Amino acid sequence: MSVSTLSSPTTEQPVDTNAQTLLNSYVGFDTITQQIEKKLLKKGFQFNVMVVGQSGLGKSTLVNTIFASHLIESKGRLAADETTRQTTEIEAVSHTIEENGVRLRLNIVDTPGYGDQVNNDNCWEPIIKYIKDQHSAYLRKELTARRERYIVDTRVHCCLFFITPSGHSLKPIDVVVLKKLSEVVNVVPVIAKSDSLTSEERDAFKQRIKAELAFHNIRLYPYESEEDEEHEKSLNESIFELIPFAIVGSERNVVIDGKAVRGRKTRWGSINVENPEHCEFIHLRNFLTRTHLQDLIETTAMIHYETFRAKQLMAIKESTQIQQKQDSD
Repeated sequence: MSVSTLSSPTTEQPVDTNAQTLLNSYVGFDTITQQIEKKLLKKGFQFNVMVVGQSGLGKSTLVNTIFASHLIESKGRLAADETTRQTTEIEAVSHTIEENGVRLRLNIVDTPGYGDQVNNDNCWEPIIKYIKDQHSAYLRKELTARRERYIVDTRVHCCLFFITPSGHSLKPIDVVVLKKLSEVVNVVPVIAKSDSLTSEERDAFKQRIKAELAFHNIRLYPYESEEDEEHEKSLNESIFELIPFAIVGSERNVVIDGKAVRGRKTRWGSINVENPEHCEFIHLRNFLTRTHLQDLIETTAMIHYETFRAKQLMAIKESTQIQQKQDSD
């Protein structure tokens, strides 16, 4: 009598897809970063920044100071007897600037000073509508059958929110506007004209604002992410310590210690806007241009735009289902 033996099924070993395989010779795919850089430099970069705040806080001047060029006309008075000028509607100004071969298309969105009227009910709505309209325009272009190779991006990447240097606390309208804005855009708050406060008043004011932002659960940029590496977390923590940035803007040069610097002269002394002992302008500029520029753009696309896009597509789907149901009935 013969006995047949049954072989036990072989168990497949899992393949480690993360295992690194050594190369026998140079292949050349490490040049992909150079290829990407070359294409990006040829295409250029787009950055869209919006300024929001009450009239007379130096919004235009700060933008010009950050980018070291005259990009937007200031509404400030040049003489004491001059009539105050105001932005009466949302205005977008575009410029192309270049630095060391890197071309940046800069879109600056100036908004009317909110809270300037006797009745300020829903004064933030035109600003929110503008931001959403840019998302909507991008989505329409994205969904067309014959999509453009490069879609012009007018989505707002950063909103600089100007706080009046009262030295007391945020106004109720500030809290409302900050809440509304933080839902649709990356918000970076700044204390405007901080040289009107003493160092002690400025520090106390910043702490009160921090407490109010935390109390009202207002989520500001940069956002925490589990994907961040240790150095990114450390950098963001240092930014959180500075927010809101106490800033001074100036397009004029003044002479301090025999050296011409951008700043202001008052009867109490001279202010160098790039001196961190005088204000936090240099920290704001480095944050916006040297460390977080690309992240502001990516966060707009991956968080704010994606949230808007998902809501719009869901609404289209529900509308289509209702229409189909009505047609079948």
